[in-house]
Amino acid sequence: MKIAVVGATGMVGEIMLKVLAERNFPVTELIPVASEKSVGKEVEFKGKKYTIKSMEEAVMMKPDIALFSAGGSISLEYAPKFAEVGTTVIDNSSAWRMDPTKKLIVPEINADSLTKEDKIIANPNCSTIQLVMALSPLHKQYGIKRVVVSTYQSITGTGVKAVKQLENEYKDVKGDMAYNYPIHRNAIPHCDVFEDNGYTKEEMKLVKETKKILRDDTVLVTATAVRIPVVGGHSETVNIEFEKDFDLGDIRQILHQTPGITVQDNTDTNTYPMPLYAEGKDDVFVGRIRRDESQKNTVNMWIVADNLRKGAATNTVQIAEYLVANKLV
Repeated sequence: MKIAVVGATGMVGEIMLKVLAERNFPVTELIPVASEKSVGKEVEFKGKKYTIKSMEEAVMMKPDIALFSAGGSISLEYAPKFAEVGTTVIDNSSAWRMDPTKKLIVPEINADSLTKEDKIIANPNCSTIQLVMALSPLHKQYGIKRVVVSTYQSITGTGVKAVKQLENEYKDVKGDMAYNYPIHRNAIPHCDVFEDNGYTKEEMKLVKETKKILRDDTVLVTATAVRIPVVGGHSETVNIEFEKDFDLGDIRQILHQTPGITVQDNTDTNTYPMPLYAEGKDDVFVGRIRRDESQKNTVNMWIVADNLRKGAATNTVQIAEYLVANKLV
């Protein structure tokens, strides 16, 4: 299995290599790909050194699968070129997510929709993935009418520059700013760019991608996305209104039985999800599950996941695993 990792030197690309190794993905030939300034340098994978290739070289090498994490403009330009030579592209940018001709996949939820003809597959936004992991089994059981979600997002979602900004601010050092404001001792209600409706692009991703993944346009979603000075993962407070009434014990049981979810919900022992403990793990953690006493058929919960792993790299590799297991590549 010839695998290209596009954006191999970036934060997500590095985790992709790590996850491929951890999960023992059947890589017979690795093709690390990065920007021109990195071409010719080396990355390590399973104790071996691999030389970084250019995009053009990688296309000519005709990999079986290309895992992309290099930004939307690169994906729009090069994903079709890889697809033309028979490569299946799994793209981690926002470039193809809302394209009606492309599948938007969280393997536990909708991988069954994939076919051999799907040569460009979209990986959802990190904050959407952890949200729908919890929503999907509950939607099947109770029917979701409306979701109100507020996110508390790790600076790693912005990238290396944001991590450096926080480190500089800890040390009171002047440096490059990833954000318009200091992030240390602050919360910035501004993830991605603002759109004409007053919502940010990140907030609208949560709205649109959730409907597409759940395959149900009737689910109403509204979102507020906030950046906080945390490294380990994204957190979300989620209010879900159902069509039917529910038992809290049943909700916990449904989530507990869902692959990829860990329920941490015991107020007697102060047990609840936190990014401090989610970091480096692949599960989505759910806790603070309680009835909304202001409105019928409505529940509140707290969802946390490592945005670089299940929110990006791990989900991408899981899609690749599904393709291999079902002989779709």
